[in-house]
Amino acid sequence: VLTALVVAGGSSVRAQPSPEVQRRITAAIKAAVDASTVDYTAFVNPFIGTDNFGDVCPGASVPFGMVKFVTDMTGYAPAGYVADATQFVRGLSPLHDSGTGSSLGTYGNFEIMPLICPGGFDSCAPNLRGGRERLRKNNIDDATPGYFSLTLDNSIQMEATSTRRAGLERFTFPKGNTPFFTLDLANDLPGSFQGGNLNIDPNAGRITIGGFWGDSFGPGSTKYQAFACYDLLNNGAQKLDQFGVWTGDLNGVVARGLGETSLNFPVSLIQGAIEAGALFSFSGYPTQVTIRVGVSFLSEAQACANAESEIGTAAFEEIVARSKALWNERLSRIEIDVPHTPPNVTELLYSSLYRASLTPNNATGEAQGDFADTTAFYFDSLYCSWDTFRTFYPLMSLHSPEVFAQIVDSYIDGYRKRGWMPECRANNIPGWTQGGDSTCSSGDVIVGHFAIHYHNEAKALGVDLTELYAAQLADAEVNPPEWNIQGRQSNVYNYYGYVPYGALDTSSIGRTTREGSRTLEYAFEDFAIRQVALLLNKADDEAKYANRSLSYRNIWDPTVESDGFRGFMQKRFPNGTFAVVDPVACSPNDPRPNRECSLQSDNTIGFYESSSWEYSWFVPHDMAYLITMMGGNSTFIKRLDHFFNAGYYLAGNEPSFQARSPRTPISYHYANTPASSVDAVRKAVFTNFDITPAGLPGNDDQAAMATLLTWHLLGLYPVPGTSELLVLSPMVPKYTVHNPYLNVSTTVTVDGFDAGSVRATVPLGAAAYVQSVRINNVTQASPCHFDFYDTFRAGADIVITVTADRAAADSCGASVPQSISTGGFATTR
Repeated sequence: VLTALVVAGGSSVRAQPSPEVQRRITAAIKAAVDASTVDYTAFVNPFIGTDNFGDVCPGASVPFGMVKFVTDMTGYAPAGYVADATQFVRGLSPLHDSGTGSSLGTYGNFEIMPLICPGGFDSCAPNLRGGRERLRKNNIDDATPGYFSLTLDNSIQMEATSTRRAGLERFTFPKGNTPFFTLDLANDLPGSFQGGNLNIDPNAGRITIGGFWGDSFGPGSTKYQAFACYDLLNNGAQKLDQFGVWTGDLNGVVARGLGETSLNFPVSLIQGAIEAGALFSFSGYPTQVTIRVGVSFLSEAQACANAESEIGTAAFEEIVARSKALWNERLSRIEIDVPHTPPNVTELLYSSLYRASLTPNNATGEAQGDFADTTAFYFDSLYCSWDTFRTFYPLMSLHSPEVFAQIVDSYIDGYRKRGWMPECRANNIPGWTQGGDSTCSSGDVIVGHFAIHYHNEAKALGVDLTELYAAQLADAEVNPPEWNIQGRQSNVYNYYGYVPYGALDTSSIGRTTREGSRTLEYAFEDFAIRQVALLLNKADDEAKYANRSLSYRNIWDPTVESDGFRGFMQKRFPNGTFAVVDPVACSPNDPRPNRECSLQSDNTIGFYESSSWEYSWFVPHDMAYLITMMGGNSTFIKRLDHFFNAGYYLAGNEPSFQARSPRTPISYHYANTPASSVDAVRKAVFTNFDITPAGLPGNDDQAAMATLLTWHLLGLYPVPGTSELLVLSPMVPKYTVHNPYLNVSTTVTVDGFDAGSVRATVPLGAAAYVQSVRINNVTQASPCHFDFYDTFRAGADIVITVTADRAAADSCGASVPQSISTGGFATTR
């Protein structure tokens, strides 16, 4: 989230993953030609996005797992691991998020670090400040879905595999050494420890830990609890030797207690001032040590129970196999023609689909605080809904309604328990609001998208549509006293028809920035509410929210000029006058490159993580009227061309790829020039994404970028909150989307597919442009869009015919995609 403005370029330091990872993937793709059974996990590169501030966690996890086992590194490492070869390993820990930009990182609790201590217990350096951190051996890091491995420069290999709430850690030592380990109580990635305890039961070979830590993307005054259970004896195959506890101060001085079994630090006495943990060794000089780990947000006992129920006595390889099977089930829901697909596209696609199931974290049964004892599903690490409503959840609607419904239930439960749906909930704590508000720019659109797609199955899937709609209305109409972490500033927005700059608000408080972007977000959120009102036959509400969805027009200033184009979105005073800011501000071309454009109080431009040049495209539900405001199709196209050519487009930032500037690379569709969309998407993909660790143009934003790329590779694009899908040009010759819940499959075949067109610039004579679309052998009136209900809902055979004749294919035929002002979205299915 906070690093979304970082552009591609990559680290100057050699990346760490083993070359064997790429050789293995390349071999698997080649072998798929003759394979009778496809192993989809073999196509995944977990290290994409571990460099260039991609913030991806390559650790061992199951789909939507609560745990992700990976090594924690020094420096900027929000997800624990980074590919930067200069960074040191702190330890291996079970709790992480993936694709989040919190500058201090998140989780990293319960780090364990293997040590070689020739002088025994008292010679070990168990603390970070005392020198336990080590570099790793170059270019041998390894990972596949459900498995992670790293080898330290002292030749100790660290491996991990996982279940939903537990895992196994395996350590291989050079021969002839006594394996020592330090296990942290107090350290975590952001250094937020606020007190806790650790206990060693040497007879049972068990260490339990519990404590309080601070939030990673919130007010800083809140804290969460986490617990861990480490079983050390490997079902009796291992025996403890020395054991005890240690503490360390800020100067690196360590106090060790051989034979001591307990640490207990109250919140008021710690505040991150010292380090502390357990120190233990194994007898008999074993070369390999396996440790079972359980994690919980409820208690030490629950952490132990999670390990016992999910791992039991299973061996390391068995858990790897179980995890692999779960990943294959997820990945196989989109089945492509691997032998005829460009290999880099295969790797990009399945690596993206993999990251799209890493988060949010399914912490059902582990909720705390307001959600303790809830009977609903509970998902954590919604980092952040503002990032994911654009592409993440629409992709889920194609193939995973059962998981989508569970997450929707969790959103609605936020309304039940707190009065508003969550936005950036992480570490079981509400996080900051972002571009719009905490709930509506994300929650309202997310649950609305589910309702539009699966209202017929909602009850069977455990979602009450009446309650869903009530949650939306609460977001839109009930102004919370403090809207920094939930709800929207609805009182002033509903009164003025826009979020005013400098308005008197005597009933609530929040950071009074982002007036322009919040207005645009609120308007689209109102459209999502309108969609559900239409679905539920609530005519008065439908009219009300349809009208409010046009509020974006209230911040359009037709007098502002930039680069020869007139008319831009601007923040506005309560008296109706505009507080004009340079549309270039906070763009890649900002003359003040160090300007703060995020949640900082000095963000005075009126937009969030973006410029007016970007946000002025954001009217995904009414592009037809936006085109009119910009001066018609011809001017709109020239302006869109300039947006890309002048460098205002930033692929690593959500405002550039979806709802904000609604899918700018495919906005040409709305001006009836779809061939330009194909060109823009090809360029966006192959100048911003690749299969290296630096292969993302910035933070993955909880797979927002992974799913953006997936949609582009599949040649489709969603309009959130609707069932409309825009048609582009697939970069695979054929694919089938399986929806196990509906028991339907939809196959998309590209007639005339030309692998030579799959590059940044379509070569002259290469077939890439959509000539026609046939659904179940019926040619569609428009090759630019179709409906979910005619295709993926019912199961269909779709044929997209492509041609090299760009001019002949540069038309949407009977209709461009829908807009509300021209009668679009008039019904739901």
